[in-house]
Amino acid sequence: MKQNTHFRTIVISDVHLGTSGSKAKEVTDFLKYYSCQKLILNGDIIDGWQLRRGGEWKKKHTAFWRAILKAMDRHDTRVIYLRGNHDDFLDQIMPLRLGKFFSIRKDYVLNSGEKRFYITHGDVFDTITTQMKWLAYLGDIGYTFLLWVNKFYNNYRAWRGLSYYSLSQKIKSRVKQAVSYISDFEEKLTELAKARNCDGVICGHIHQPAIRQFDDLIYMNSGDWVESLSALVEDHDGNWNLLYYSSELEKAESQPALYQA
Repeated sequence: MKQNTHFRTIVISDVHLGTSGSKAKEVTDFLKYYSCQKLILNGDIIDGWQLRRGGEWKKKHTAFWRAILKAMDRHDTRVIYLRGNHDDFLDQIMPLRLGKFFSIRKDYVLNSGEKRFYITHGDVFDTITTQMKWLAYLGDIGYTFLLWVNKFYNNYRAWRGLSYYSLSQKIKSRVKQAVSYISDFEEKLTELAKARNCDGVICGHIHQPAIRQFDDLIYMNSGDWVESLSALVEDHDGNWNLLYYSSELEKAESQPALYQA
C-alpha cells in the first residue's frame, strides 16, 4: 500500500451517523488513510433526526470519532465541526471550543492561497428545512425508504455481477424540479459567498459533489457518505480536488482541480 497522502485541508459532510445508510466504515478508512492539517466536518455528520426516530448507533459510528481523535493526536489535525440541519441539536451548545484542536461552529471562512472560501452546510437557503421542518422530516422518511429499496436492488445487481446503481441520484437527475432546485441552490450559495467578501463557497447538504465556476466565484460541494462517498481536499499549493473512496484506497480516484490559487 502506498504511503498516506497528507493534505492541507479535507472537507467531508453528510455522513449521517446513526442511520443504516451511513457508510461509516468507509469514511473511517478514508480518514485513516488520508491525513490533513485541517479537517472540516461540514454538517449532517450525526443524524439527530433519525436517532430521535429510533435510529441505531453502532460501533462503526463510534470508530469514526476515534479515527478523528487519533488524527488530532498524531498529526495535530485541527477539526472544525459545522452544524447541519440533521445535527441541529448543536444549536444548544455552539459556538464551542474543546481544547486547542476541536471547535463547533455555524459557519467558517477558510483562507486558501490567495482566496477566501465561505464554508456552510447549505441548509440556510433551503426553505423546507428552515421554515417547514415537518415537511423536511417527511422527505427524509421518503429518502430513507428509497435507500432501503436501493440496498436490495443493488444486492440483486451484485448477484448478477453488475455495478452499483443509485436510484436516488437517477431520480434527482431526471426530475425537473430537483434539477432546478440544485441549480438554484448553487447560485444562491455563490451569491452568499460574494456577500461575505469571499471568492467561493464550500458546502454539502444536497449530496451532489461538485467543483464549478460561476463567473468569478467558485462553488464546491463535498458530496456525502451515503452514496457518493466523496470529499473535497486541498493540497499544500492551494489546489482543490474531489476525492472518491474506493475499496482499495490506493485506487481512490481524484478529479482534476478546476482552479489553482
